[in-house]
Amino acid sequence: MESCFINKNVDTMRKYFLDNLRWILVLLLFPFHTFRIYSTFENFYIHGPPNLILTGFIIFIGPWFMALLFVIAGISAYHSLQKRNSKEFLKERVFRLFVPFVSGLILLIPIQTFFAEKFHNGFTGSYFSQLITFFTKFGDLSGYTGGFTPGHLWFILYLFLISLIALAIIRLYENSSWNLNFNKTSTIKLIPLFLIFLIMEPILDIGGKSLGAFLALFLLGYFLLSSDKIQGNLEKNKWYLTSIFLICSVITLLIFPYWNTGIFIDCFLAFLIWMAILSLIGLGKKYLSFHNKWSEYFTKASYPIFIFHQTWIVVVAYYTFLFTSSLILQVIIILFGSFILTIISYEISKRIKLTRFLFGIKE
Repeated sequence: MESCFINKNVDTMRKYFLDNLRWILVLLLFPFHTFRIYSTFENFYIHGPPNLILTGFIIFIGPWFMALLFVIAGISAYHSLQKRNSKEFLKERVFRLFVPFVSGLILLIPIQTFFAEKFHNGFTGSYFSQLITFFTKFGDLSGYTGGFTPGHLWFILYLFLISLIALAIIRLYENSSWNLNFNKTSTIKLIPLFLIFLIMEPILDIGGKSLGAFLALFLLGYFLLSSDKIQGNLEKNKWYLTSIFLICSVITLLIFPYWNTGIFIDCFLAFLIWMAILSLIGLGKKYLSFHNKWSEYFTKASYPIFIFHQTWIVVVAYYTFLFTSSLILQVIIILFGSFILTIISYEISKRIKLTRFLFGIKE
């Protein structure tokens, strides 16, 4: 069923810039999770000496890059529902999200907590004895020092749940008398919409990951940022938006050591996230609308790369710390070692029918 808030002549051709933006964001997870090993303000499965420069990178991209992935997922859902009915969409969500989440939770995440137990707690037992601990030891759900955690697969679980909730909202809207047309929405009118997901932030906020806020971002992607006209406006105003985004990022880097949580900081971060989303969609529309063999490869590989990458980062980091104490050498080995092993895992998995099913890999 075609949504009535978009012109019926909307261009439904594949948006390569969204594909490219998505896989670039996924590849950013390699430095992001590697650098978290050296964070000055949080723990991780493996933790090294804190480093301010590497922490700066975490602070720069940390607030917005997962939020942008949820927005892109919402835009993609809009295009998906132009070709699928509700039953087909739900079936695709089950096989592409829920099955890989359960598979990863059983097969991959316990590997991360095994090495966390060894590193932080001096665990000397077998992997299988730790597996019992994984499913019985409940703490803050981070799993950074062992115990149960969804790990980085929280994103897949959230996206699955959000897809179910959003589908119900979308169908209710389509069956209502409402007729929203956002094509005439100017860029300046988009800016205050950061208040929507700010208001939704307290809803099911688990460990700093708000299902309410990510649902709001998904729906903003679906209803608003899927519009070709709005994407075109963001492209035209990309440098104004990017300037605001970068100024806010610099402020964040400067004040981060001194801030406390509060309504002002929450508002500022929500504004920063929204400016990052708007500017990067505008920049992506301008500079990432291309298609070649590399972009095609990483478009197909980005999802399994996301699933496999953090497990390999933790494994490589654990053994790298035994090998060298040089921070530069550690970072290089962890970054390139985990990337290579992740690509190998993808290449092997995509050739086996069972692993393609378990990890949602398209042929």
